[in-house]
Amino acid sequence: MATLNLKPSHKAVKSYYQTLQNFQKLGAANEGAVKVAFADLLTSCCQQFNWILVQENSLKLTDTKRIQVDGLFVRDDTLKHGIWEAKDTADDLPKEVQKKFAKGYPKDNIIFQSPDRVIIWQGGKQVYDQDITKPEALVESLKLFFEYRPPQIENWEKAAAEFGDKVRGLGEKLVDLIESQRKTNPQFIGAFQGFSNLCRQSINPNISDAAVEEMLIQHLLTERIFRQIFNNPDFTRRNIIAVEIEKVIEALTSKSFSRAHFLGDVDYFYRALEEAAATITEYSEKQHFLNTVYERFFQGFAVNVADTHGIVYTPQSIVDFMVRSVDEILRTEFKKSLSDKGVHILDPFVGTGNFIMRIMREIRKTALSHKYQQELHCNEVMLLPYYIASMNIEHEYLTATGQYQPFDGICLVDTFSVQEASQLDLFTPQNTQRVKQQQSSPIFVVIGNPPYNVGQQNDNDNNKNRKYSQTGGVDQRVAETYAKDSKATNKNKLSDPYVKAFRWAADRIEDEGIVAFVSNNSFIDNIAFDGMRQHLAQDFDAIYILDLGGNIRKNASNQPIYNVFDIKVGVSINLLIKKKEGNKSPGKIYYAAVGEFWRKQEKYDYLEKCQHLGGVDWEEIKPDKKHTWLTAGLQADFETFIPMGSKETKADKGEATGAIFKLFSNGVKTNRDVWAYNFNPDELAANIQRAIATYNEQTRKWLDCPDKSANVDDFVTYDDAKISWSGDLKNHLQRGVIVEYDPKHIRQSLYRPFTKSWLYFDAKLNNRRYQFPYIFPTPETEKENRVICVTNHTQIPFLVQITDVIPSLDVGGRPGQCFPFYTYDEDGNNRQENITDWALDAFREEYENPAISKWEIFYYIYGLLHHPRYREKYADNLKREIARIPYAPDFESFAKAGKRLAEIHLNYEKQPEYRLEFIENDEVALNWRVEKMKLSKDKTQLIYNEFLTLAGIPPKVFAYRLGNRSALDWIIDRYQVKIDKRSGIENDPNRLDDEQYIVRLIGQVITVSLETVDIVNQLPSLE
Repeated sequence: MATLNLKPSHKAVKSYYQTLQNFQKLGAANEGAVKVAFADLLTSCCQQFNWILVQENSLKLTDTKRIQVDGLFVRDDTLKHGIWEAKDTADDLPKEVQKKFAKGYPKDNIIFQSPDRVIIWQGGKQVYDQDITKPEALVESLKLFFEYRPPQIENWEKAAAEFGDKVRGLGEKLVDLIESQRKTNPQFIGAFQGFSNLCRQSINPNISDAAVEEMLIQHLLTERIFRQIFNNPDFTRRNIIAVEIEKVIEALTSKSFSRAHFLGDVDYFYRALEEAAATITEYSEKQHFLNTVYERFFQGFAVNVADTHGIVYTPQSIVDFMVRSVDEILRTEFKKSLSDKGVHILDPFVGTGNFIMRIMREIRKTALSHKYQQELHCNEVMLLPYYIASMNIEHEYLTATGQYQPFDGICLVDTFSVQEASQLDLFTPQNTQRVKQQQSSPIFVVIGNPPYNVGQQNDNDNNKNRKYSQTGGVDQRVAETYAKDSKATNKNKLSDPYVKAFRWAADRIEDEGIVAFVSNNSFIDNIAFDGMRQHLAQDFDAIYILDLGGNIRKNASNQPIYNVFDIKVGVSINLLIKKKEGNKSPGKIYYAAVGEFWRKQEKYDYLEKCQHLGGVDWEEIKPDKKHTWLTAGLQADFETFIPMGSKETKADKGEATGAIFKLFSNGVKTNRDVWAYNFNPDELAANIQRAIATYNEQTRKWLDCPDKSANVDDFVTYDDAKISWSGDLKNHLQRGVIVEYDPKHIRQSLYRPFTKSWLYFDAKLNNRRYQFPYIFPTPETEKENRVICVTNHTQIPFLVQITDVIPSLDVGGRPGQCFPFYTYDEDGNNRQENITDWALDAFREEYENPAISKWEIFYYIYGLLHHPRYREKYADNLKREIARIPYAPDFESFAKAGKRLAEIHLNYEKQPEYRLEFIENDEVALNWRVEKMKLSKDKTQLIYNEFLTLAGIPPKVFAYRLGNRSALDWIIDRYQVKIDKRSGIENDPNRLDDEQYIVRLIGQVITVSLETVDIVNQLPSLE
């Protein structure tokens, strides 16, 4: 049972009494004044449960009667927890209670409060009446109120908690049943095959049988909800898609299978759901409740679908703001409105229908019939939200007009493939006709919440975003515009569906119209989207970006409570306007951002206060020549410095000019770090050999398979304990490549700062080795070559480190670039200096010193990149592009400092140990083994293990930072025993042959940190 963590000594309680005292001093004792203090206390309690206190709320009792309550407690699943009524000291509280009940106030869970007394009714009877001038009684009353659960809610909470696990098992049983029926039930075989063909035509030509089975399971598990909760018994006969699925289900049940019997195991869930829903009187609140149930349902059963489509439901305040803003833009820019004929509106990713329903409320009732039948359009690719949206939109129309009318504007189709659908039959003739009607409609407004998900994290999930490879399709359009004009090295982020949505929408409205999306906000300032920003500015006459923030990865102090969707990526509302008469010069761009640490409710309140874009204080932004929109903090003189590397210099066939280094590279990207890295080389060898054996077995099966047109994603075995697949490894399989284990491929690697690991360095089992076959082709090259690794990423502060072994892709915690001193042929011969002669001449000329060497330039760069003023002044530039190097007045001092920094950073394991105090636990045997270390709160002690604590850590250690962590923090984070949940692979940093290695390493890294801080603090001025 959920409990309220509240004590008399807590700040919220003390603050309540202090505020009351302040009011008494001011003579403010009326209800309106004193209830503010109690509201603050209640809000503080709500935050523990992620609930919301809605003050001054109108509550529906019957179709004709409403009451106004001081406070309504709304749970995170949208169900109501209870009511608060406030009175002042002069009121007779028991009499006021009876007055409210006479008006019909519910007695389920209601708290009546005055400054000195609380009365609580629960379950139809009074359960509490006490003086609350003493904090103990106040806390007691609040715990009673917040911890109470009416029977319907208590049953629902229990059912929901169990359903997530049960539904997985039920889904697995249904999969087994369907697959067995596909072999033995002729009627079902035909029905399933016919339905699969319809799905491939309508949704995805590459849709697997497993995905089709999942659709049937979704229908089976949820159609009762639509019938019962929404009192829609004709749902499966009215909905054109449900009709088709019911035919397949009927074929499935044509033998011994009984739908009711099969679902008997979870009947308690449906009953609990129906009872909880019965406590809701407003249809719109039932919709919100169902959205919550739907999210939990996907979490429980179809996690892959939720991940691929980025299922997130749009909060009403965002929907309201966007719809009002579109209407305002139509009025001010086009002299039109949402109600006008000819303004066709499309939500291409309708979800559960929120945007279309909100638009219907904005349309004049006299115009609604025509708009509903002719000019409102929406698409959905997933079955369950399609069902919900159909029902919600039809109910909205029924409420507005008093008449039921099927909504013909909704299509079950993938928006991105609509243009190739003209020759196909899409599920049913009715659905096909709807798609064709939408295709021929002149869409003026595109509005919605596109999915955002750049791709699967693990190929073993077999859960890739769909590719749209048809000529003229959205992938081609992104490639020939956003990607083609991007200067970014890594353009993978452009494959995110929300990026495709912008490209698709800009094309769909043709030469005039509005695009309104709430989306991932990374396109606003991430370097990978420079081409996208360029084309948006070219395609539209005006762009309004309201940045709602919330990127947890960008700001470690951020939490989901700051994000309007409770997700990890930042969010923005984007309003884009295209006008016929606009000239083709870049459009104007307007930007506004909410407070970085506003909670999501504050952001919702802000949107409600603004109403629409006209209420926002916009700032016009002027992109720079690199199509950077947010230029605040960027230093113009950074452009005058010499780039460490450039794509142009890298591509030069002759003498390289214009940059310091000819070649640079990402670190090694394995796509299977758990398998390809390990502290223990023997464990690494065993893991790799197991993966190779599985891969070769699958490859031979593929070679023996007569049907080479089979989908390799569905063909291979997915066993996390045997192999981790990636797209390139599957390509090798398709080509019949057999992999042989080679112990020479086990190489030393720098995995994270001051964290060496063993790597299986192999062309087949590493996704990308980039240039490292030419940087460290053999172990012998590690003796002489040095590599400066720079991490310049939007999510973390700039950092630099140096290595003499192969670095990982995320060696600094995020991807960066590596600049070697030497390059070689793949056999380790033909050593070449990688600093260009052009750069050598430039440095010699600048400093009028012909004796300057390339090694001195190398160390000068390493020293300068540590300079605090350089990092501080150019922090924003360094997040956007490869570092550029200025000429500091004192070349020699920087080169000397850089050389010493390189010596101690490369040879950190050879430095003397800093003398720490060893505090031993006499009750535990001597033990040097680490499981997971932890710093004390004051960071002066490190709890090494149960036996040993290391004390006397100097504070200055933490001043040497690499990204978001100090060097010591990196050691604490990386040197722990980890067991990967998916594969079961253990990565243990403890060394049997050197038990004190880790404790010695800690002392050495402290020494290195202290000397680094001293050297950095003594660096000469940059000016």
